Parts: sequence; C-alpha cells; structure tokens
Amino acid sequence: VQLQAFGGGLVQPGGSLRLSCAASGLRLGYYTIGWFRQAPGKEREWVSCLSSSDDIISYEDSVKGRFTISRDNARNTVYLQMNSLKPEDTAVYSCAADPGTPFAIYDGIYSCTTDFTFWGQGTEVTVSS
Repeated sequence: VQLQAFGGGLVQPGGSLRLSCAASGLRLGYYTIGWFRQAPGKEREWVSCLSSSDDIISYEDSVKGRFTISRDNARNTVYLQMNSLKPEDTAVYSCAADPGTPFAIYDGIYSCTTDFTFWGQGTEVTVSS
C-alpha cells in the first residue's frame, strides 16, 4: 500500500492550490481519508477528513470555508482544494487512509483523530509573498 501526496508549492497569500493524494494497493473509495499538516517546529494537526461513505466531512476551524476535500473514485485519488491561502497554512501536507472511522465527536461536531492505518509522504506548501 502506498499513498503519495503531491501538488504543493509556493503560492502568494490569497492564492490557491489543489493537493492530490494518489493511492496504490487500496481503493480509496472504501476508506476514510484524512489530510494533515505539520508546520516547522509544530506538531502535526488535522486539516480535513472524509468518511468512506462520504456522509461525514470535517474541517479544522481555521480552514473552514477555504478548503474542500473530495474524492474521485475512478482515479483512486483524493483532493484538497485550498483557497484564500494564508502564511499560517505553510506546512507539509500529508494524506492518510483508514478502513474504519477515525473520528472524534464532541458536542455533535466531528474532528479527525490520528488513528489512521496508512500514511503517505507529504507535499510542502509555502504561502509567502
């Protein structure tokens, strides 16, 4: 099983990027997918998750309204569309997949845990003028 994130790069504040996560050895359509990021000197944090049935979509508060997670089962690829990028979005972004539902729920709001089985190599996103 291999996951590979790509599509990162240098972008100016306010710009957009679309990250892709391609898989080999598993069908992403049957897995919960998560996007995570790790900024220099900081711990890894979750960004967004999409359940295998597409009925649970969760975004970290700082990216709500700016980022969109989606999947293309025919291409066996998951995407993270990032708009209105800010310097604080600078990080290495990684994708992860799990056959279960690695979510936490509090007050009816879902968030992603890090209990994912498969992790991919990251892609670096730098937001700077």
